[in-house]
Amino acid sequence: MNKNHLKAVALGVALAGGLIGAAGNAYAGAQIVINNINAPGVGFNDPTPAAPVGGNPGTTLGEQRLYAFTYAADQWGATLTSTIPIVISAQMTPLSCTSTSAVLGSAGATKVFRNFPNAPKADTWYSYALANKLSGTYQGTLNDPQISANFNSNLGQTGCLDGQFFYLGVDGQFPTGSIDFVTVLLHEMGHGIGFQTYTDGSTGRFNAGFPSIWDWYLMNGSTGKLWKDMTNAQRKASAISVDKLVWSGPLVTAALPGVLTQGQPKLTVAGPNAGSAAGRYDVGTASFGPPIARSPLSGQIMPVVDQPDGVTGLACNPLDAVNSLAVRGNIALIDRGTCAFTIKVKNAQNAGAIGVIIADNAPGSPPAGLGGSDPTITIAAVRVTQTDGQTIKAALASRTARKSGVIGSLALLGTQYQGADRAGHMLMFAPNPYQSGSSVSHYDVTAFRNQLMEPAINGDLTHSVTPPEDLTFPLLQDIGW
Repeated sequence: MNKNHLKAVALGVALAGGLIGAAGNAYAGAQIVINNINAPGVGFNDPTPAAPVGGNPGTTLGEQRLYAFTYAADQWGATLTSTIPIVISAQMTPLSCTSTSAVLGSAGATKVFRNFPNAPKADTWYSYALANKLSGTYQGTLNDPQISANFNSNLGQTGCLDGQFFYLGVDGQFPTGSIDFVTVLLHEMGHGIGFQTYTDGSTGRFNAGFPSIWDWYLMNGSTGKLWKDMTNAQRKASAISVDKLVWSGPLVTAALPGVLTQGQPKLTVAGPNAGSAAGRYDVGTASFGPPIARSPLSGQIMPVVDQPDGVTGLACNPLDAVNSLAVRGNIALIDRGTCAFTIKVKNAQNAGAIGVIIADNAPGSPPAGLGGSDPTITIAAVRVTQTDGQTIKAALASRTARKSGVIGSLALLGTQYQGADRAGHMLMFAPNPYQSGSSVSHYDVTAFRNQLMEPAINGDLTHSVTPPEDLTFPLLQDIGW
């Protein structure tokens, strides 16, 4: 089956094949078994010595990775209910990455089933693990893995999100510049359990002509039409509808107000020199620094300039005297690219900026969030689209060294929940263009508080999958868990 993956953007010891029970001496609701398929000496069997960290007592890298996996499986085992063990076939291998981005992991159901005993809906695909749970019997071979999962063994090495390694502690206290492995494990197991559709969003075609259980709840928020009732062309268009694809399941809708923040983060641009840039802009928010609040953060917008042609710059190095003078007491406008968002914002903060706007460096809508973690950042930061960034830059052409006459105001406006449409339905990730492995089978990046099942990891996630922190389990309950 298709696998969904979790990304990180700076700008995913037993013998190989051994079965490891993952919920200790007792299982609260479901037994989860980890089938380690790494070869000896690599991945989950890596013998590299490691000092215990964050509640993880392992003394080798492989032991610590497996201990973290067991801890994450415990969380899911205590949340789900099933009389049939859930077997995960797992390994660590190199996955796609660059120096500034990486796929952290990928996972999915190994098989899907329909028309099994006690199936709630006829002619509808269910994940392997969920079909077993609902029927009370194995739909395949005993101990056959229901989930296949893979995690990036190269993370942190040169060329693969350089220097940002997995944190293998289980206490959630990961240091700045690292990726919490337990969070990645929880996310990927969520996909394998059933947090995904088996319909091809890039074409709109059902799997073998039948809808997934997800398609009974994926809905066009404008028309009220469900995916199961759409044509292929309509589903394909829905998968790139940006803010029109929603989840209609009643349990997610009921839990949403207790999890998400009310009010939409917006950038309002005004002032004597704003010109055609005056207006209100959608923004993506940061997983670091203070959140956007009801009380406006206002100041002149001033660009960071690295280039001779005078356009905004990257702020990947400490700001020089000219840029420091420009941003001090103002909101800094910085281009995306080359280095981590946290580095850009910290450099602007150190130079005296009161806030940061990151302008995207490629087309796309809506503006995505700013990933990363740095507890020393104390100023708010947001992201705007490339088009909106260019509009704002044009208004700054007549600025002086300290003044632009273009005022930016960041604030939460209205009563709509962040990550939901106006009707109170949870938004699903439907960017244009379509993103294979990410689109449709994740919550939208506009959700705040940030959610475990967004397509990219956020530094403020907890290890919870339930309200009031998270809406992952309510969706799984909607489909039958």
